Amino acid sequence: MANVTDKRGIERRGRILTGSAVALVVALVCTLIFMVCSHGLATFVTDGIPLGSFFGGTTWNPHQGDASGVPLVGALPMIAGSFSVTLLSCALSLPFALGASLFVVDVAPGFGKRVFRPMIELLVGIPSVVFGLVGLSVIVPWTRSWAGGTGYGILSSSIVLAFMILPTVTSLATDAIAAVPDSYRDGSFGLGCTRWQTIVHVEVPSAMPGILTAVIMGMTRAFGEALAVQMVIGNAAQMPQGLLTPAATLTSVLTMGMGNEAMGTVYNDVLWSLALVLLLMSLVFILLVHLVGRLGAARNG
Repeated sequence: MANVTDKRGIERRGRILTGSAVALVVALVCTLIFMVCSHGLATFVTDGIPLGSFFGGTTWNPHQGDASGVPLVGALPMIAGSFSVTLLSCALSLPFALGASLFVVDVAPGFGKRVFRPMIELLVGIPSVVFGLVGLSVIVPWTRSWAGGTGYGILSSSIVLAFMILPTVTSLATDAIAAVPDSYRDGSFGLGCTRWQTIVHVEVPSAMPGILTAVIMGMTRAFGEALAVQMVIGNAAQMPQGLLTPAATLTSVLTMGMGNEAMGTVYNDVLWSLALVLLLMSLVFILLVHLVGRLGAARNG
Protein backbone atom coordinates (compact mmCIF):
# COMPACT_ATOMS: atom_id res chain seq x y z
CA MET A 1 0.00 0.00 0.00
CA ALA A 2 2.85 2.36 0.83
CA ASN A 3 4.44 1.73 -2.56
CA VAL A 4 1.17 2.53 -4.29
CA THR A 5 0.86 5.76 -2.31
CA ASP A 6 4.44 6.74 -3.16
CA LYS A 7 3.85 6.07 -6.83
CA ARG A 8 0.69 8.17 -6.80
CA GLY A 9 2.58 10.99 -5.08
CA ILE A 10 5.35 10.86 -7.66
CA GLU A 11 2.78 10.83 -10.47
CA ARG A 12 0.96 13.81 -8.95
CA ARG A 13 4.18 15.80 -8.60
CA GLY A 14 5.11 14.89 -12.17
CA ARG A 15 1.75 16.17 -13.44
CA ILE A 16 2.20 19.39 -11.48
CA LEU A 17 5.71 19.89 -12.86
CA THR A 18 4.76 19.23 -16.48
CA GLY A 19 1.59 21.30 -16.14
CA SER A 20 3.58 24.21 -14.71
CA ALA A 21 6.08 23.99 -17.58
CA VAL A 22 3.27 24.02 -20.16
CA ALA A 23 1.55 26.92 -18.41
CA LEU A 24 4.83 28.88 -18.34
CA VAL A 25 5.39 28.35 -22.07
CA VAL A 26 1.81 29.39 -22.88
CA ALA A 27 2.13 32.46 -20.65
CA LEU A 28 5.40 33.49 -22.33
CA VAL A 29 3.94 33.09 -25.84
CA CYS A 30 0.78 35.02 -24.94
CA THR A 31 2.84 37.75 -23.27
CA LEU A 32 5.09 38.07 -26.32
CA ILE A 33 2.13 38.26 -28.71
CA PHE A 34 0.32 40.79 -26.48
CA MET A 35 3.43 42.96 -26.15
CA VAL A 36 4.16 43.06 -29.87
CA CYS A 37 0.50 43.62 -30.79
CA SER A 38 -0.07 46.38 -28.22
CA HIS A 39 3.02 48.33 -29.30
CA GLY A 40 2.55 47.58 -33.00
CA LEU A 41 -1.09 48.65 -33.12
CA ALA A 42 -0.26 51.94 -31.37
CA THR A 43 0.96 53.23 -34.76
CA PHE A 44 -2.58 53.08 -36.11
CA VAL A 45 -4.63 53.58 -32.93
CA THR A 46 -2.63 56.18 -31.00
CA ASP A 47 -0.49 57.87 -33.64
CA GLY A 48 -3.27 57.91 -36.23
CA ILE A 49 -1.21 56.64 -39.17
CA PRO A 50 -3.52 55.12 -41.84
CA LEU A 51 -3.10 51.47 -42.73
CA GLY A 52 -2.87 52.39 -46.40
CA SER A 53 0.04 54.77 -45.95
CA PHE A 54 1.89 52.21 -43.84
CA PHE A 55 1.45 49.12 -46.02
CA GLY A 56 1.21 50.94 -49.36
CA GLY A 57 3.62 53.83 -48.91
CA THR A 58 7.03 53.72 -50.54
CA THR A 59 8.79 56.50 -48.61
CA TRP A 60 10.46 55.67 -45.30
CA ASN A 61 11.30 58.81 -43.30
CA PRO A 62 9.58 58.66 -39.89
CA HIS A 63 11.12 61.97 -38.78
CA GLN A 64 9.45 63.83 -41.63
CA GLY A 65 5.77 64.26 -42.44
CA ASP A 66 3.80 64.83 -45.61
CA ALA A 67 1.68 67.90 -46.39
CA SER A 68 -0.94 66.84 -43.82
CA GLY A 69 1.66 66.13 -41.13
CA VAL A 70 1.44 62.33 -41.28
CA PRO A 71 4.92 60.74 -40.85
CA LEU A 72 6.30 59.12 -43.98
CA VAL A 73 6.41 55.52 -42.77
CA GLY A 74 5.74 53.49 -45.90
CA ALA A 75 6.79 49.92 -45.09
CA LEU A 76 6.24 48.53 -48.59
CA PRO A 77 9.95 48.71 -49.59
CA MET A 78 10.98 46.64 -46.57
CA ILE A 79 8.15 44.14 -47.06
CA ALA A 80 9.08 43.76 -50.74
CA GLY A 81 12.77 43.39 -49.80
CA SER A 82 12.02 40.71 -47.21
CA PHE A 83 9.90 38.66 -49.59
CA SER A 84 12.39 39.06 -52.43
CA VAL A 85 15.33 37.90 -50.34
CA THR A 86 13.32 35.02 -48.83
CA LEU A 87 11.97 33.65 -52.10
CA LEU A 88 15.26 33.98 -53.99
CA SER A 89 17.29 32.35 -51.22
CA CYS A 90 14.87 29.40 -51.13
CA ALA A 91 15.04 29.10 -54.92
CA LEU A 92 18.84 29.02 -54.73
CA SER A 93 19.10 26.52 -51.88
CA LEU A 94 16.32 24.07 -52.85
CA PRO A 95 18.11 22.36 -55.80
CA PHE A 96 21.25 21.81 -53.71
CA ALA A 97 19.24 20.66 -50.68
CA LEU A 98 17.16 18.25 -52.75
CA GLY A 99 20.24 16.89 -54.50
CA ALA A 100 22.03 16.42 -51.18
CA SER A 101 18.98 14.65 -49.73
CA LEU A 102 18.79 12.22 -52.64
CA PHE A 103 22.53 11.62 -52.33
CA VAL A 104 22.19 10.74 -48.65
CA VAL A 105 19.16 8.48 -49.08
CA ASP A 106 19.69 6.80 -52.47
CA VAL A 107 23.16 7.32 -53.93
CA ALA A 108 25.55 6.82 -51.01
CA PRO A 109 23.53 6.18 -47.85
CA GLY A 110 26.51 4.91 -45.84
CA PHE A 111 28.83 7.82 -46.57
CA GLY A 112 25.93 10.27 -46.62
CA LYS A 113 24.62 9.41 -43.16
CA ARG A 114 28.01 9.01 -41.47
CA VAL A 115 29.96 11.88 -43.07
CA PHE A 116 28.05 14.11 -45.46
CA ARG A 117 24.93 14.85 -43.41
CA PRO A 118 26.85 15.72 -40.21
CA MET A 119 29.01 18.09 -42.27
CA ILE A 120 25.90 19.84 -43.62
CA GLU A 121 24.37 20.08 -40.15
CA LEU A 122 27.55 21.73 -38.85
CA LEU A 123 26.44 24.86 -40.73
CA VAL A 124 23.60 25.26 -38.21
CA GLY A 125 26.07 26.04 -35.44
CA ILE A 126 27.87 28.82 -37.33
CA PRO A 127 26.79 32.24 -35.97
CA SER A 128 24.97 34.62 -38.28
CA VAL A 129 27.72 37.21 -37.98
CA VAL A 130 30.19 34.73 -39.52
CA PHE A 131 27.95 34.28 -42.54
CA GLY A 132 27.65 38.06 -42.73
CA LEU A 133 31.40 38.52 -42.64
CA VAL A 134 31.91 35.89 -45.33
CA GLY A 135 29.29 37.60 -47.44
CA LEU A 136 30.87 40.98 -46.85
CA SER A 137 34.39 39.85 -47.74
CA VAL A 138 33.65 37.28 -50.48
CA ILE A 139 30.16 37.50 -51.96
CA VAL A 140 29.84 41.29 -52.14
CA PRO A 141 33.22 41.75 -53.95
CA TRP A 142 32.38 38.84 -56.26
CA THR A 143 29.00 40.35 -57.12
CA ARG A 144 30.62 43.75 -57.66
CA SER A 145 33.26 42.35 -60.03
CA TRP A 146 30.79 40.13 -61.87
CA ALA A 147 27.79 42.44 -62.27
CA GLY A 148 29.07 45.90 -61.37
CA GLY A 149 27.53 48.30 -58.92
CA THR A 150 28.30 48.30 -55.23
CA GLY A 151 27.83 44.57 -54.75
CA TYR A 152 25.27 45.17 -52.01
CA GLY A 153 21.70 44.14 -52.68
CA ILE A 154 19.14 41.38 -52.82
CA LEU A 155 21.34 38.97 -54.77
CA SER A 156 24.20 39.04 -52.26
CA SER A 157 21.77 38.71 -49.36
CA SER A 158 20.00 35.80 -51.03
CA ILE A 159 23.26 33.93 -51.59
CA VAL A 160 24.21 34.35 -47.93
CA LEU A 161 20.77 33.25 -46.76
CA ALA A 162 20.83 30.27 -49.14
CA PHE A 163 23.87 28.92 -47.29
CA MET A 164 22.23 29.65 -43.93
CA ILE A 165 18.98 27.80 -44.64
CA LEU A 166 20.65 24.93 -46.54
CA PRO A 167 21.06 22.69 -43.44
CA THR A 168 17.42 23.15 -42.42
CA VAL A 169 16.00 22.38 -45.86
CA THR A 170 18.43 19.50 -46.41
CA SER A 171 17.74 17.78 -43.08
CA LEU A 172 13.96 18.01 -43.37
CA ALA A 173 13.96 16.96 -47.03
CA THR A 174 16.23 14.01 -46.22
CA ASP A 175 13.84 12.85 -43.48
CA ALA A 176 10.89 13.20 -45.85
CA ILE A 177 12.53 11.16 -48.62
CA ALA A 178 13.81 8.52 -46.19
CA ALA A 179 10.27 8.13 -44.84
CA VAL A 180 8.96 6.93 -48.23
CA PRO A 181 8.11 3.22 -47.75
CA ASP A 182 10.53 0.77 -49.31
CA SER A 183 7.56 -1.01 -50.86
CA TYR A 184 7.11 1.98 -53.19
CA ARG A 185 10.68 1.63 -54.43
CA ASP A 186 10.43 -2.15 -54.72
CA GLY A 187 7.23 -1.84 -56.71
CA SER A 188 8.83 0.67 -59.07
CA PHE A 189 11.88 -1.54 -59.57
CA GLY A 190 9.61 -4.52 -60.11
CA LEU A 191 7.92 -2.67 -62.98
CA GLY A 192 11.31 -2.22 -64.66
CA CYS A 193 11.94 1.42 -63.70
CA THR A 194 15.49 2.64 -63.27
CA ARG A 195 16.72 4.23 -60.09
CA TRP A 196 16.42 7.72 -61.59
CA GLN A 197 12.86 7.03 -62.79
CA THR A 198 11.99 5.76 -59.33
CA ILE A 199 13.40 8.91 -57.74
CA VAL A 200 11.61 11.29 -60.11
CA HIS A 201 8.26 9.54 -60.42
CA VAL A 202 7.90 7.77 -57.06
CA GLU A 203 10.12 9.09 -54.27
CA VAL A 204 9.90 12.85 -54.86
CA PRO A 205 6.10 12.92 -55.42
CA SER A 206 5.54 10.74 -52.34
CA ALA A 207 7.81 12.96 -50.21
CA MET A 208 6.44 16.22 -51.63
CA PRO A 209 4.51 17.25 -48.45
CA GLY A 210 7.69 16.86 -46.41
CA ILE A 211 9.76 18.69 -49.01
CA LEU A 212 7.24 21.57 -49.02
CA THR A 213 7.45 21.66 -45.23
CA ALA A 214 11.24 21.90 -45.50
CA VAL A 215 10.93 24.81 -47.93
CA ILE A 216 8.47 26.65 -45.68
CA MET A 217 10.72 26.16 -42.64
CA GLY A 218 13.61 27.52 -44.69
CA MET A 219 11.49 30.52 -45.67
CA THR A 220 10.67 31.12 -42.01
CA ARG A 221 14.39 31.07 -41.16
CA ALA A 222 15.25 33.40 -44.04
CA PHE A 223 12.39 35.84 -43.40
CA GLY A 224 13.46 36.42 -39.81
CA GLU A 225 17.23 36.66 -40.33
CA ALA A 226 18.60 40.08 -39.37
CA LEU A 227 22.35 40.45 -38.84
CA ALA A 228 23.75 38.64 -41.88
CA VAL A 229 21.26 40.35 -44.20
CA GLN A 230 21.96 43.75 -42.68
CA MET A 231 25.66 43.39 -43.46
CA VAL A 232 25.26 42.71 -47.20
CA ILE A 233 21.96 44.17 -48.42
CA GLY A 234 22.96 47.84 -48.37
CA ASN A 235 20.20 49.01 -45.97
CA ALA A 236 18.58 51.48 -48.36
CA ALA A 237 14.89 51.85 -47.44
CA GLN A 238 13.68 52.14 -51.00
CA MET A 239 11.67 49.99 -53.38
CA PRO A 240 13.98 47.32 -54.86
CA GLN A 241 15.02 48.37 -58.35
CA GLY A 242 16.65 45.04 -59.12
CA LEU A 243 18.76 42.29 -57.62
CA LEU A 244 21.95 44.36 -57.70
CA THR A 245 20.79 47.61 -56.07
CA PRO A 246 20.86 48.26 -52.30
CA ALA A 247 17.63 47.49 -50.51
CA ALA A 248 16.34 46.84 -46.99
CA THR A 249 14.30 44.23 -45.15
CA LEU A 250 12.02 44.40 -42.13
CA THR A 251 14.67 42.88 -39.90
CA SER A 252 17.52 45.13 -41.09
CA VAL A 253 15.49 48.30 -40.44
CA LEU A 254 14.46 46.97 -37.04
CA THR A 255 17.98 46.15 -35.90
CA MET A 256 19.32 49.52 -37.03
CA GLY A 257 16.56 51.66 -35.58
CA MET A 258 15.17 50.02 -32.45
CA GLY A 259 18.06 50.92 -30.15
CA ASN A 260 18.15 54.57 -31.25
CA GLU A 261 14.56 55.60 -30.51
CA ALA A 262 12.86 56.24 -27.17
CA MET A 263 9.79 54.23 -26.19
CA GLY A 264 6.51 55.93 -27.00
CA THR A 265 7.75 57.95 -29.96
CA VAL A 266 6.15 57.57 -33.38
CA TYR A 267 9.32 56.07 -34.83
CA ASN A 268 9.47 53.47 -32.04
CA ASP A 269 5.82 52.58 -32.54
CA VAL A 270 6.39 52.16 -36.26
CA LEU A 271 9.30 49.83 -35.61
CA TRP A 272 7.05 47.75 -33.37
CA SER A 273 4.57 47.65 -36.26
CA LEU A 274 7.31 46.16 -38.44
CA ALA A 275 7.90 43.58 -35.70
CA LEU A 276 4.16 42.85 -35.75
CA VAL A 277 4.33 42.19 -39.49
CA LEU A 278 7.21 39.76 -38.88
CA LEU A 279 5.21 38.00 -36.16
CA LEU A 280 2.15 37.69 -38.39
CA MET A 281 4.26 36.28 -41.22
CA SER A 282 5.78 33.73 -38.83
CA LEU A 283 2.28 32.65 -37.81
CA VAL A 284 1.34 32.35 -41.50
CA PHE A 285 4.36 30.14 -42.17
CA ILE A 286 3.47 27.93 -39.18
CA LEU A 287 -0.11 27.59 -40.40
CA LEU A 288 1.19 26.64 -43.84
CA VAL A 289 3.35 23.93 -42.30
CA HIS A 290 0.32 22.46 -40.50
CA LEU A 291 -1.81 22.74 -43.64
CA VAL A 292 0.79 20.94 -45.76
CA GLY A 293 1.10 18.27 -43.07
CA ARG A 294 -2.65 17.67 -43.03
CA LEU A 295 -2.84 17.54 -46.83
CA GLY A 296 0.04 15.07 -46.89
CA ALA A 297 -1.59 12.88 -44.23
CA ALA A 298 -4.90 12.94 -46.11
CA ARG A 299 -3.14 12.06 -49.35
CA ASN A 300 -1.19 9.17 -47.87
CA GLY A 301 -4.27 8.02 -45.97
